[in-house]
Amino acid sequence: MLKQTEGSHAVAEAVALCRPEVICAYPISPQTHIVEGLGEMVKAGEIKDCEFINVESEFAAMSVAIGSSAAGARTYTATASQGLLFMVEAVYNAAGLGLPIVMTVANRALGAPINIWNDHSDSMSQRDCGWIQLFAETNQEAVDLHIQGFKLAEELSMPVMVCMDGFILTHAYERVDMPTQEQVDAFLPKFEPRQVLDPAEPLSIGAMVGPEAYTEVRYLAHAKQMQALELIPQLGREFQEAFGRDSGGLIRSYRMDDAEVAVIALGSVLGTIKDTIDEMREQGVKIGVVGICSFRPFPLAEVREALARVRSYVVVEKSLAVGLGGVVASNVRMALAGRLHMRGHTVIAGLGGRAITKVSLHRAFAGVVSGELERVHFLDLDTNAVNAVLEHEKTVRRSGPIAENVLRTMRLVGAKIL
Repeated sequence: MLKQTEGSHAVAEAVALCRPEVICAYPISPQTHIVEGLGEMVKAGEIKDCEFINVESEFAAMSVAIGSSAAGARTYTATASQGLLFMVEAVYNAAGLGLPIVMTVANRALGAPINIWNDHSDSMSQRDCGWIQLFAETNQEAVDLHIQGFKLAEELSMPVMVCMDGFILTHAYERVDMPTQEQVDAFLPKFEPRQVLDPAEPLSIGAMVGPEAYTEVRYLAHAKQMQALELIPQLGREFQEAFGRDSGGLIRSYRMDDAEVAVIALGSVLGTIKDTIDEMREQGVKIGVVGICSFRPFPLAEVREALARVRSYVVVEKSLAVGLGGVVASNVRMALAGRLHMRGHTVIAGLGGRAITKVSLHRAFAGVVSGELERVHFLDLDTNAVNAVLEHEKTVRRSGPIAENVLRTMRLVGAKIL
């Protein structure tokens, strides 16, 4: 059914259609509307046989999720930013125990300094924790990925993050085609856990594992991620047959058939990038886009194949590996190992919610085409402010906090930093 709705509300409805049995969450912007909506539905009896558990922290939310999933309940939670960091110990435990928890991450920048706006720093910080990470480009895809995410998690018995850009998607009102309960029930079978705590056969989970078996346990977590590389596109095809929409998969290419330059990105920025690409195509530039839906597991072979015929590429990403450059770009370089003829670039953009405009993307992509763009480029960086702070630090030992110095420099153009 087509409806105009907020992204968070659409995701809450999609999760409800998946018939969760335990929902546990602690509110943090920009995830709050999702769990508020689910709480209201549970209270009204619209989600049958479901317990909504209010917890005192994000760490408690993931701890409850681990307990309920281990007991055999279809379990869901959601978080963002500092909330994800607060639950990190338990996030790793959920993956190490192989529990099929589904969690929405409403992507938001990390502190310090405090910032509530969107980038991908939170999810990227957990890229190696063992969770599958699926990134939504639109609210429609966010709805669809949650439905696929439950099936994926439960088939492999491993946890899944569905990542959607905070505020840009979570608080945006868009037209969404919401499936019916009958459609979701036909696609997502009743939960039959691959592992479950049973009083008749008592055992401990999460117990000590020594050197004699730890490598094997970790390898099996890796092996499941490799299985997910096959299962994710399979579920995408099944979803398309059932719902009539091509949604999910590992990667999604746009105007790549004759492209000489490729842009790689993930999340909602793909929409702006595609508009930019269309305009550059009208100017005769052979450029295309590869959108990554599955960041973990990372589709090395698919990315390598998608970029097989291009001469240069640029990765646009909303995260930063401090001291290195791009997080996603490092994975792309691994996919392209040995292809020395290809020139690669990284554009760090949108950190802390900064707008990513077509004008700025045009300039950056033109630099890729001409070969003049530096290998790591910070989109719309205020170099005057940065240089002023660096010069100040050279001359004053007690130079003060970086964030406040940057703000003061930007506000008092030409003024001395006190």
